[in-house]
Amino acid sequence: MTETDLENAKSMSIIVTKGSLDWAYPPFILGTTAAAMDIKVTMFFTFYGLPLLLKKLDLQMTAFGNAAMKMPMMGMHMGMPNIVNMIPGVDAGATKMMKNMMAQKGVASIEDLREASVDLDIRMIACQMTMDLFEYDTKDMIDGIELGGAATYMETASNSEINLFI
Repeated sequence: MTETDLENAKSMSIIVTKGSLDWAYPPFILGTTAAAMDIKVTMFFTFYGLPLLLKKLDLQMTAFGNAAMKMPMMGMHMGMPNIVNMIPGVDAGATKMMKNMMAQKGVASIEDLREASVDLDIRMIACQMTMDLFEYDTKDMIDGIELGGAATYMETASNSEINLFI
């Protein structure tokens, strides 16, 4: 690519604010898809999305309060009443069920999508304020991330054709 091509390249920024199993998929799927289409992608991880950059992931489902989550069971789609989520172990059970279903359907893991993000040269920025607030250390994060703040994101977003908040 020439310098002119780089200046005219399409770009996308994504603010990643949630770090549960179900909320981790949209930013990584959209980011890797865009990068594979030669769109320059920057992902800014802040607040509860920041743990997605940890070397060791322990992602759980967030079934509570998600009335739209209906799992295929017994030949139909069944929702989980919010009251059920008060029972200890329900989140762990829902997580296991979702991970099994994803494996059966051939859905890539978040770890695989994150690795693909690195391979596709997606710029991943960890929010410095959130790092300080939640007392994270860069040695606990995957290699190749940048540290930055709101101004770093704003500079990127102001030059991007596509901006997503997830």
